[in-house]
Amino acid sequence: MDMEKLKRRWGITSNYDLVIIFIVFAINGSLSAKISSYLMNLLNINQENTHWFFYYLILIVLVLPLYPFLLMFFGYLFGQSKFFFPFSKKMLRGIGLGFIFKDKKN
Repeated sequence: MDMEKLKRRWGITSNYDLVIIFIVFAINGSLSAKISSYLMNLLNINQENTHWFFYYLILIVLVLPLYPFLLMFFGYLFGQSKFFFPFSKKMLRGIGLGFIFKDKKN
């Protein structure tokens, strides 16, 4: 997918905004993995004492709810909350946590 198509799909007009969004995704992905890894170590869950299936299942269960909240936080810090808040809300609804943000109905 070329950049112009991506900008149209996401409703972005400038290359600067696109670069900032990519940076936020990169920071968020790395940080959510680090925090989840830290939590796993804190709970003494590692690959040596846990079957690989359960290890990765627990890791995914930790990362999934953490990721959208960090995405909103870093999106706000980088001035892209207009893009990341709806994106994160959609993710939270997809994993069953949509009740956290009630949609306002007119």
